[in-house]
Amino acid sequence: QVQLVESGGGLVQPGGSLRLSCAASGSIFNSYTMAWYRQAPGKQRELVATITTIGNTNYADSVKGRFTISRDSAKNTMYLQMNSLKPEDTAVYYCNARTAGVVLFPNVYWGQGTQVTVSS
Repeated sequence: QVQLVESGGGLVQPGGSLRLSCAASGSIFNSYTMAWYRQAPGKQRELVATITTIGNTNYADSVKGRFTISRDSAKNTMYLQMNSLKPEDTAVYYCNARTAGVVLFPNVYWGQGTQVTVSS
């Protein structure tokens, strides 16, 4: 069982920055693809960014050039650096871990979410 705990959310003005953290309960980055999702009120949860076991990253078009996903294996922690924040980035942000590779029944774990509000 993998536990994921997010932190770092809060209220920030447009144009500001925040860094989200996702602490995992063990050394999982070699076995799991990690991702950040977000869900705004009244909208479906959407994928924001992913990082694979070998460190390849991918981003939603809406955050490319502004957000950076990274991880620190020594700390079992994943990060999402968010710059140039916009009001439309307001959402609950969730950390996700999914068994890497082609697996018939992948394990999928979610954190509890952290609120990010971008407003003046």
